[in-house]
Amino acid sequence: MTTVVLAQVGWLTHPGFRTWQTICVAITVQAIPFLVLGTVISGAINAFVPAKVFTAALPKRPALAVPVASAAGVVLPGCECASVPVAGSLIRRGVVPAAALAFLLSAPAVNPIVLVSTAVAFPNSPEMVAARLLASLATSILMGWLWLRFGSDKLLRMPRRHTGHQEGGSRWEEFRLGFQHDFLHAGGFLVVGAMAAATFNVTVPRSWLEIFSDSPWLSVLFLAALAIMLAVCSEADAFVAASLTGFSPTARLAFMVVGPMVDLKLIALQAGTFGRSFALRFSTVTAVVAVACSALVGWWLL
Repeated sequence: MTTVVLAQVGWLTHPGFRTWQTICVAITVQAIPFLVLGTVISGAINAFVPAKVFTAALPKRPALAVPVASAAGVVLPGCECASVPVAGSLIRRGVVPAAALAFLLSAPAVNPIVLVSTAVAFPNSPEMVAARLLASLATSILMGWLWLRFGSDKLLRMPRRHTGHQEGGSRWEEFRLGFQHDFLHAGGFLVVGAMAAATFNVTVPRSWLEIFSDSPWLSVLFLAALAIMLAVCSEADAFVAASLTGFSPTARLAFMVVGPMVDLKLIALQAGTFGRSFALRFSTVTAVVAVACSALVGWWLL
């Protein structure tokens, strides 16, 4: 019995486990403020904003509503953890799912904080900021249109809870209940995603990075996959990309475009909000489109 206890204690104090623990906590702590922001906005939309506001703000034609919603992502200063609950609330309030999903993808990638951090991380490369903006907007718009054409709203399994204001009820109580539900529901999936990202960070040797840096196409695919696994918040990923000096500008662009739209914690959050089947299919297609847009924009601008 004593041997087993000592083995367990030794495992908990192992440097690898300590590193895993630190990364997991860091990702979670980094993301929680934006998750709170997203759930606050989601709860406020649900409790205080009439559904007709959204239908009036967006064009009647869904095909036009998608690029408008994508451009509206500029106004939300948060990461992907904030965009998921907000997009869910928008769908519950009657916004066309294709437009809400376009907003979900664009908000963490083209908001002012992300663009400014990219300019700071690449001080002598203003074209990198422009390339990130264009590739991210193109990806979100294309995904909205693809969902409009091929997607099925039946895949969107929204959480079953009360939505909308009821006559005689307290809007603040409604806001509190909505915030509490969304935060607890999404928070658990955030932790699962953070654990998966931390596991990748600890188990994959850094020497593997050098194997792919010499190939123009493999480097793009590798950094796109790395962005998915590392799950770096979109406000900080430009600095990580800038540090990867052995890779081409296009590969680093792919890292910054794919990461805010598809990473492990985001997939987990989408699975918790919209359903596992949706999250897997949508994330896979988004990754392919994001890589293609990054390669085209990088070839054109970089």
